[in-house]
Amino acid sequence: MVQFIIRRLFLSIFVILGVTIVVFAVVRLSGDPTGLMISPDASAEDVAALRHEMGFDRSIPLQFWDFAKGAVRGDFGDSLRYREPAFSLVTERLAATMKLTVAALTIAICVAIPAGVISAVKRNSIWDRLAMFFALFGQSMPVFWFGILLILIVSVQLQWLPSSGSNGPRSLILPAVTLGLYSTARITRLVRSEMIETISQDFVRTARAKGLRDRVVLYRHAFRNALIPVVTVIGIEAGGMLGGAVITETVFAWPGIGQLAVRAIFNRDYPLVQAIVFTIACIFVLINLLVDVLYAYLDPRVKLA
Repeated sequence: MVQFIIRRLFLSIFVILGVTIVVFAVVRLSGDPTGLMISPDASAEDVAALRHEMGFDRSIPLQFWDFAKGAVRGDFGDSLRYREPAFSLVTERLAATMKLTVAALTIAICVAIPAGVISAVKRNSIWDRLAMFFALFGQSMPVFWFGILLILIVSVQLQWLPSSGSNGPRSLILPAVTLGLYSTARITRLVRSEMIETISQDFVRTARAKGLRDRVVLYRHAFRNALIPVVTVIGIEAGGMLGGAVITETVFAWPGIGQLAVRAIFNRDYPLVQAIVFTIACIFVLINLLVDVLYAYLDPRVKLA
């Protein structure tokens, strides 16, 4: 198991390096940010002085080398807009985004897995049709539109929950439901299809022929074997929620890195954008590592291979 994890960690280093190079290149394609940071009446000498101060007059390879050296130490430079260390700004907002992501993922798992299992066991019943209608609705509804509907109905008309901010657990409910809607629908469909396929396998029929109770056959034999593709999608959805939180946080004014990323992109704040993407990439790689470890736990053949 230790060698298995070490191999995955070694491959993860190259993934993070590739993401770093791509982000560094793409961010600079957006243009020179000095035009946003200096007065339109500034002289050419003032613009050149600012570009020299920020290091934008250096060659791209040298800029990347400085960025890479700083990234290894957790130093991404100062934000061009806030004049504070970029990584500190990210870590201040990261807790709020992680809280939102964990809440949304918890809702998705707690709703999708039981719904998918019931839908598969009671195939073509009213419960199956309701679950598939919900899954279709969840995958068809745009996140920003669903969030606005929740605000109008739950917050404005019914006045049950706050519509924005992060003032306690009640403020977390609407953004978490909004962020978790698509993932809930997707996981429900996958659990259903995998359970239907697994239930029809020979080893499940053998377990039933031995006289085991349906609950034991369902959860100890069928469900565990159906979990591997589900775990894969849950890991992907967890990483996708970190990126998808940008829209949700904007709609609900949630003070996470999503809102910070939107402002950084519009302001062409190179250090801040790079710090945000680098942090999200590292978290995504860590999630994939945890998924690989769960693979080895659920199916020892993966570890041996």
